[in-house]
Order: sequence, then C-alpha cells, then structure tokens
Amino acid sequence: MKFKAGDKAYLVESNRIIREVQVRSCGGGMYTVKFVESEGGIRVKEHRLFATREDAEKSLPGYKPEPQKRNQYDYM
Repeated sequence: MKFKAGDKAYLVESNRIIREVQVRSCGGGMYTVKFVESEGGIRVKEHRLFATREDAEKSLPGYKPEPQKRNQYDYM
C-alpha cells in the first residue's frame, strides 16, 4: 500500500482542483480520506491520491512543465 493511516496526500477533484487530504484508513485498494479544510471525507481508489502537490499538478489535463531557467554558467 502506498499510504497508511495518518499520512497527508493530495486528491485531484474534477480534473481541475487539488485538495489536501489526510488518510484515515485503507483496505482492499480503497482509502478513506478526510479533507483537511472541511469536515467531509470520501473513499477513493489508490490511483487518485498523490504524495505531493507537484505530482497532483502533473496529472492535470493540459499540464506543461515550466522550462528550466538557464544562466551564464550552463553549457550545452
């Protein structure tokens, strides 16, 4: 299992909103999570949870990574 009870994770809602959640329990590939900023909670499959906000952002449709900034010391 990827997460355990008490872990912080990120959930993508409606392919556009990233919400921070806390894992309450897990079993059978399903996780019960509680939303950090509200009283609600839901059960989701493991593939819908991400360890970092950056990982969650990468899963959004239309995600384009920012180009790396170069400086005068970078050589090709």
